[in-house]
Amino acid sequence: MSEIEIGRLLRSGTTGFVVGCRVNQLNAPSFGALVRVPLEPGYQVYGVIYDIHIDDDGLVRQLITAEDVPEEVLRDNRENRNVPVEIGVTAVGYEKEGHIYHLLPPRPPLSLDSIYLCSPDEVVRFTRAGFGYFRHLLRDRDKPVDELIAAHLMAARAAHLASGSADWYQSALGALITTLRDDYQGLMDLLSAAAEIKTDHEFDQEGN
Repeated sequence: MSEIEIGRLLRSGTTGFVVGCRVNQLNAPSFGALVRVPLEPGYQVYGVIYDIHIDDDGLVRQLITAEDVPEEVLRDNRENRNVPVEIGVTAVGYEKEGHIYHLLPPRPPLSLDSIYLCSPDEVVRFTRAGFGYFRHLLRDRDKPVDELIAAHLMAARAAHLASGSADWYQSALGALITTLRDDYQGLMDLLSAAAEIKTDHEFDQEGN
């Protein structure tokens, strides 16, 4: 599978980073997706997308108030827009010399480093290393944690099912229940969001 570059780093810190990309690159990244930033041979940082933010600019403000904007003008603004889409990423681990660690990376990515969407095989490899990375997603309650984890679980579950591993999802839920056993409301909110998770195969069955 070819690598999918989704953008380049704008700014970063120990716990996460912000990626800039063009509007026409938005068909690849999605809320809850696992991404990676190769920094040097044998070392790369992993993160989960928690926000996709599209700022306005002067031209957009003018177009919103205009009547009957031609389709070609809208298309040009979306495809050639100079203001980057900002993607917020929470750091969830790193890989060093072939080993996956669910710890904060020793050093963050640098400005203009390339960020790639993880392939299903890469998602399986990272998530098979354990569930310790969940604590990074649960740490910041200012983020939509329940929806974020549910979106991540949906993508990871699909990757594991495609690889022939049907038990990962239940194990992941069990780990989350254990982690949140002293936070009843947080657990109920998370389970409510997780109840919406379906795979493409299940959607197809419902459609039939």
